[in-house]
Amino acid sequence: MSSLSCRPARRWLQRAFLLLCLAGLPLLNACTSPPDGVSVVSPFDVKRYAGQWFEIARLDHRFERGLSDVNATYRLEADGSVAVVNRGFNTAKGEWKEAVGKALFTGDTNTASLKVSFFGPFYGGYHVIALDPGYRWAMVIGPNTDYLWILARDKQLPPGVREQLVAQAARLGVRTNELIWVEHSRSDS
Repeated sequence: MSSLSCRPARRWLQRAFLLLCLAGLPLLNACTSPPDGVSVVSPFDVKRYAGQWFEIARLDHRFERGLSDVNATYRLEADGSVAVVNRGFNTAKGEWKEAVGKALFTGDTNTASLKVSFFGPFYGGYHVIALDPGYRWAMVIGPNTDYLWILARDKQLPPGVREQLVAQAARLGVRTNELIWVEHSRSDS
């Protein structure tokens, strides 16, 4: 078979691949957009958000299963991205586990809607939906109500805040009865 007879087939395959990639773009966007009907915090100041946060509560996922003393550190980079370091203690193995990622704003940097990647080109939504005016606590939801984190600058929430955040999450359809309240017993967390 000559190379001339392969050109139409090759061109057709290239076009089909391009169309397949374009058709998949909405699916990738769905992984980084907030759930329908969820309002994201705005105005938002990423410089004030930067620093260490303790995970107070989360919904269970394999990437954090069995971890206690979980914290996240965010650092604004010169290019406008945010470096993310998640760290937790694996109680079954008796060792610390760490994941390093990168977050990018999905739009305006004054809106707390980001996408985070720990695995190369694959991103997941990270949307701050509640934030203390003093940046002392926050609640974050993923691309759907199966992902939720309650974070604080301290290892505990102020009285009343826990109930307020759980009630807000329940109104959004989050299964709040499945929240894992994270233990912080290690001094080096």
